[in-house]
Amino acid sequence: MTDSALEFELYLRSEVSAIPPFVDTLINLIRKCRGVPVNEEDIEMALREALVNAIVHGNHEDPAKQVCVRCRCGTDEVSIVVKDEGKGFDPDEVPNPTAPENIQSTHGRGIYLMKNLMDEVRFEQGGAVVYLRKSDVKNPSRRRNGNEHKGPTRP
Repeated sequence: MTDSALEFELYLRSEVSAIPPFVDTLINLIRKCRGVPVNEEDIEMALREALVNAIVHGNHEDPAKQVCVRCRCGTDEVSIVVKDEGKGFDPDEVPNPTAPENIQSTHGRGIYLMKNLMDEVRFEQGGAVVYLRKSDVKNPSRRRNGNEHKGPTRP
């Protein structure tokens, strides 16, 4: 990440109906503040999935709880941290939605999509925090796997 990165933090109420306008606002901010030629549709879809999981599974749609979203945009990547106020979960316990026995299940599809759309997806703080990172598509040498990049300061 270069020194020209911009970082901002936003909060979302725990209502599913708040997701579309929130995502639209965040994607517009990303478009305006970054020079990263990343696939914005991938970021948008992964962000929607992370927010649905945070609101529905993490905060149980409790209007007294919020979801914190921290975003960092730079010239070579975009990283997003989504934190809910829930107890978390074990991502290793989520069934693979592509396994034949799970094809009809709706559980695990959001995590599967996030992992396939983003360059890096990490769950922290017992699953209450998800870290998403998308790198410059024109500079594949900048892409990393695993935990090499610590991302923005956690909420």
